[in-house]
Amino acid sequence: MKTIGFIGLGIMGSPMAANLVRAGFDVTGHTRSPAGLDRLVAVGGRAAGSIAEAVAGADAVITMLPDSPDVEAVLFGSGGLAAGAGPDGVLANAAPGTLIIDMSTINPRTARAIAAAATDVGTAAGFRVLDAPVSGGERGAVEGTLSIMVGGAGDDVAAAMPVFEALGTTIVHVGPAGAGQTVKTANQLVVAGTIQLVAEAIVLLETSGVDAAAGLRVLAGGLAGSTVLDRKGASMLAREFAPGFRVDLHHKDLGIMLEAARSSGAAVPLGAQVAQLMAALRAQGDGELDHTALLRLTERLSGVTNPAPHQVDRSDA
Repeated sequence: MKTIGFIGLGIMGSPMAANLVRAGFDVTGHTRSPAGLDRLVAVGGRAAGSIAEAVAGADAVITMLPDSPDVEAVLFGSGGLAAGAGPDGVLANAAPGTLIIDMSTINPRTARAIAAAATDVGTAAGFRVLDAPVSGGERGAVEGTLSIMVGGAGDDVAAAMPVFEALGTTIVHVGPAGAGQTVKTANQLVVAGTIQLVAEAIVLLETSGVDAAAGLRVLAGGLAGSTVLDRKGASMLAREFAPGFRVDLHHKDLGIMLEAARSSGAAVPLGAQVAQLMAALRAQGDGELDHTALLRLTERLSGVTNPAPHQVDRSDA
């Protein structure tokens, strides 16, 4: 497993591809953004002008794309999954048996359909497919400390481990095709809910006249502590909402969560509420901001106008 075709070099995909290059893999990338290609070339990767060029001779193909339709179009061509393997997609251009690793966050139902269809494409051998979404945000992608939840066959997971180990530190095979996406759905539920509660805590502290930075520092050391609080608390206090993970994408993910919950019969009352809050934030024009902009929505609901950003020591929260 030495040669990687990497498709999707955005906020997450770009540092992930760079880490694969640094780990000694031969990485050829393709993306819609010239800046993404430039970043890959700068660290020693190669730029491809097409999907076909990116996957030629690849041992594995990784996709890191925004949503289910994007993954379908890249793998199966412009016609998507329903049209089968079109000439402009990965499956029409990669060698039969190539390991396809989708690290995007998509609907578990779509992940299962992709795996079933891809194994039948081309020859009797078809392709090997893993759904391996990640958690850890941009920082985790840059540092190579992502949590990777993998669905698919055990032998294929074992074959992909050197790739995963270059990208993350927590790598768990969680079940068959689609299971990785189901776990990612649960992850997005917990993350969104925690961000909302941190936002509410900040507003409660500030409107009560308490030093919010000091308050979060104490919270982080007790049972209320979390990775969300550790990694996002300082930027929330400073009202810095440059996107590490956009509201638009988390809104999409919470829609997937609600569909999965309905399909399985799971009750997600708090999840449904935070999905509504994320939708409201997006409707108010903040879709391009980081998902921690839930703080802005909470301030609006509380009648807080023109909050003064804290000057925070990054070691404090």
